[in-house]
Amino acid sequence: MPKVFITAQVPDNLLQSLQDAGAKVRVYPQEGAISQAELLAQIQDAEVLIPSLSTKIDREIMDQDPNLKMIANYGAGFDNLDLVAAKEKGIKITNTPGVSTNAVAELTLGLMLALSRRVVESDHLMHGQGFEAWLPLFLLGHELKGKTLGIVGLGSIGQAVAKLAQAFEMQVNYYKPTPLAPAKETELAVHYQPLDQLLAQSDFVSLNAALTESSRHLINAAKLKLMKPEAVLINVARGPVVDEAAVLEALKNKQIAGAALDVYEHEPQVAAGFKELDNVILTPHIGNATVEAREAMAASIADSVSDYLNGQTIRHLIN
Repeated sequence: MPKVFITAQVPDNLLQSLQDAGAKVRVYPQEGAISQAELLAQIQDAEVLIPSLSTKIDREIMDQDPNLKMIANYGAGFDNLDLVAAKEKGIKITNTPGVSTNAVAELTLGLMLALSRRVVESDHLMHGQGFEAWLPLFLLGHELKGKTLGIVGLGSIGQAVAKLAQAFEMQVNYYKPTPLAPAKETELAVHYQPLDQLLAQSDFVSLNAALTESSRHLINAAKLKLMKPEAVLINVARGPVVDEAAVLEALKNKQIAGAALDVYEHEPQVAAGFKELDNVILTPHIGNATVEAREAMAASIADSVSDYLNGQTIRHLIN
């Protein structure tokens, strides 16, 4: 019976599917994240490893388990995995593409609304001293209607963000290294702009790009200086896409009006200084933290592992 080790608590549908496929499943019993030391001790002779996105799987972990044949990453990304070591050892790697799209896009718009309408500030006020009266200039924010949204990265999530933004009657521009075909731009009602132009003209900048060597610190001090002082930055992609120190300075110096961060450069740590600012919203990497998305991710993993166990073509294989 093939052994499967899962590094975190997961939805029941994944456990049931794996058991139905004939696997012997063992789950890390604690609620928190597994440490490197605990993982080294617990991985034992698992044939399939299912790690959460925050769990680093490096060469040392792979060396610890000579029986390891497959890593089914619980997430669409895979920057937590040592792909070079996996290739050398012939370990198959899968992820969960596509199923997070709607959840992340909805959160992106939610953060835009929360920033522009000062929802978090208002909530803190009402949980504290409350307010005295309705006043014409009290806690004024901005509407999304008529504003310009610049999307950096126009994959499936970026495209979903564009569609939702258009429901608010926003103008949507985008940047990606290779522009879309004109027919696709027309279909999506989006307009390509070089990155510098997009940053200079956008009221909201949404980062939805994958983390690569070319996108690391794509948004840095020089790029932030191009943005409008009334603009806000949303990062639901990966933390290292931005230079957090530069973003912090831009917020402190009012170079930009605000930011919402769901991911962090040195996750799960939040850079010192952000928590003291009123013009930043911080969420704990909850982009796809919906029941619907996490269950769909679980089903995707179950499909991939079942394919492997049954000797079939493995879905969502990335190596």
